[in-house]
Amino acid sequence: MLRRLDSADAGFDAALDELLAWEAREADAVAQEAARIIDEVRAEGDAALLRLTARLDGVRVQCAAELEVAASELERSFAALPGDDRRVLQAAAARIRRYHEHEPTGGFEMRDEFGNRLGQRVTPLDRVGVYIPGGQAAYPSTVLMTVLPARVAGVREVVAVTPTPDGRQSQHVLAAMHVAGVDRAFAVGGAQAVAALAYGTETVPKVDKVVGPGGAFVAAAKRLVFGPVGIDLIAGPSEILIIADGSAPPHWMALDLFSQAEHDADAQALLVAPDADYLDRVEAEMRRLLPTLSRAELIRESLAARGAMIAVNDLAEACEIADRVAPEHLQLSLREPDAWLDSIRHAGAIFVGSWSAEVLGDYSAGPSHVLPTFGTARYASVLSVADFQKRSSIVRAHRNGMPELGRLAVKLAEAEGLTAHAAAAAVRLREHNAAV
Repeated sequence: MLRRLDSADAGFDAALDELLAWEAREADAVAQEAARIIDEVRAEGDAALLRLTARLDGVRVQCAAELEVAASELERSFAALPGDDRRVLQAAAARIRRYHEHEPTGGFEMRDEFGNRLGQRVTPLDRVGVYIPGGQAAYPSTVLMTVLPARVAGVREVVAVTPTPDGRQSQHVLAAMHVAGVDRAFAVGGAQAVAALAYGTETVPKVDKVVGPGGAFVAAAKRLVFGPVGIDLIAGPSEILIIADGSAPPHWMALDLFSQAEHDADAQALLVAPDADYLDRVEAEMRRLLPTLSRAELIRESLAARGAMIAVNDLAEACEIADRVAPEHLQLSLREPDAWLDSIRHAGAIFVGSWSAEVLGDYSAGPSHVLPTFGTARYASVLSVADFQKRSSIVRAHRNGMPELGRLAVKLAEAEGLTAHAAAAAVRLREHNAAV
């Protein structure tokens, strides 16, 4: 079912590189079409949004205002859910909000030896747009994972967009928007939704930053609009890498691999273990369990294209491979996982111990599930409160503390040939010295 790699083989490095070389760089046709869509929305506003939504989503309305989902409709969707579903949304939202409330959010101030006060002020963004995927499945969890960190950060207005193919709205997604506190919601998706948020139309307000995952067209559009607006990251297909020592039941590992492979055909699921016999037992469980799952064909396609089981010499080597992959999700299914945690440097999220299934991070643990993919965990981070804030440096030069700063500034400005810079500092030095 899964290809096998062995770190002891002579061609292992090349084989692993080939497995990881797959990228979500959009095909030229996708990038070109996304650029055309963005240009249309930027030039024509609502007219383009109506035309594109009719052509791409099969949703035909007379005016763009009909694409907006009223707050009362979000509330009705919540009220219409079964009681257990309402309680689940509220409980998950409470956990997610509580986690993000523990993130550091404040600035600081310090005083140097000359009496100058220096610091940093942290302020929330005014308006953000969150993209909620809806083409292949409905994701109320993504509503919670994107909107709640923005709310904790203090964002003034949150605008949500989500596609509704052929007009089909997810009651759970709308209910989650109500629970999370979305200010405005629009039933529009794809590159046209990203363009509307980035540039604004007569109906959709322009935002300061666009966050949230999406498909190839959404990723291409976010890349193209970056600059006029901020973006969080270019999210790609889901990834999981599990390091296992054989202590977890094999059928747990099989299901954990399936849980990510079922997202889409481009998802990646990797199992790394020093025990070849354990890999055999996991594969046997995968063969047994796969026919019982509703998305079996999609899982099979994903595993065949990008999945692998990797046999290694020991857990130290497994950690080295994990850092080389820098996966979105890293699961340490080990007897003593904490002993190996410090050996990992690069992962979007780390699930410590066999009880810490990745699926808990998708829905209910607390941290956002919007994570870096394609090895970008080497430099990128999980979506957090910080993504919805900006930082301004604060400088309060004291009259008697300024001269030391001024002398340094004059010398450095002269070294760079920037005479106006030097003069702006020097004039203050002269007047300070004249007054002493």
